[in-house]
Amino acid sequence: MARAALTRVLEPGDERAGGWLRRTGPVELMRRITAEDGSAERLPGMTAARLGGYRLRAAAAEPGRDLAEAAAVGGRFVCPGDREWPSQLDDLGDARPVGLWVRGRPDLRLWSLRSVAVVGARACTPYGAHMAATLGSGLAERGWVVVSGAAFGVDGAAHRGALAAGGATTAVLACGVDVSYPRGHTELLGRLAQQGLIVAELPPSSHPTRSRFILRNRVIAALTRGTVVVEAEYRSGSLVTARQAQRLGRFAMGVPGPATSGLSAGVHELLRGEGVLVTDADEVVELVGDIGDLPPVRRGPVLPRDHLDAVGARVLDALPYHGVAHPRDLARTAGTSADETLGRLYELHSLGFVEREGDGWQLTPPSARDDDARRGGT
Repeated sequence: MARAALTRVLEPGDERAGGWLRRTGPVELMRRITAEDGSAERLPGMTAARLGGYRLRAAAAEPGRDLAEAAAVGGRFVCPGDREWPSQLDDLGDARPVGLWVRGRPDLRLWSLRSVAVVGARACTPYGAHMAATLGSGLAERGWVVVSGAAFGVDGAAHRGALAAGGATTAVLACGVDVSYPRGHTELLGRLAQQGLIVAELPPSSHPTRSRFILRNRVIAALTRGTVVVEAEYRSGSLVTARQAQRLGRFAMGVPGPATSGLSAGVHELLRGEGVLVTDADEVVELVGDIGDLPPVRRGPVLPRDHLDAVGARVLDALPYHGVAHPRDLARTAGTSADETLGRLYELHSLGFVEREGDGWQLTPPSARDDDARRGGT
């Protein structure tokens, strides 16, 4: 109850208050804030102005009501030490959340053990939306939970991609779990509450502010094994998330875009540093997954002539593009004997590369080679 009350008294990410909470515990800290015995003034860094602000908020805190409002929308409050608490959040130290308001049926700790953040620009391009949705669906199909912030643009596309694949996705909000923000994502948030999880540090009915969005990003970074940035300008909250992930020892990844796009400039700056370039879900899983989670081998198309040995390839290269050549002339150009050249010409003929014309040889016309390839001859 004390921690639930403190989520209404303290701002997210308040490290000074986090230090007090670590030293005194939630019940004693709440007692000191509300008591008139002078004990609050003895907290390191506490000032009269700061204490006055805390007391105004504490006077309005009704944790029982907040818990009831959360329960009314299918929510609950999770504290450090609870079975459902994701212990990786402890890496934030004194900036660790006081507690988390959670909406949705799945277990937050279990879902967070195998999760990846996909974040990026709100005003993304169609390319950015496509890449975010593709990553979201690809990660979900591979059994990973997609975590994002439910904002317009990349966040929404990542959530929708995971949902479309029938996978798991978590939204970390900068407001209460019962607040639909942005309003345009009311339907999406409803689906997330039914099929996934909605998480917030702030109590029910709380509304977002600019600073709360930035502070929310540290939770996304700490909750997941890595953060993928899809489109971000130089000044972007998504880059804050990625750099926070790096400080916490997580992977920071970026999806490249056009060099001329300002929306990819921040991603490219990240990739010039410690960020890792990724282009699909397989490459993301290779980084954040377990040993053996390797992407498929990437290679270009295999052409019929790739199967020729070195001598056969030289004989084929010796043939002119137009006209007929004698085996002796081809042997001189290819650097082989006349007999070996003739033998290779017959091999090339059986594979459909060349044709005999009297005593000479010529390349098979391209249309004939294409027909043969379609029939499976080469």
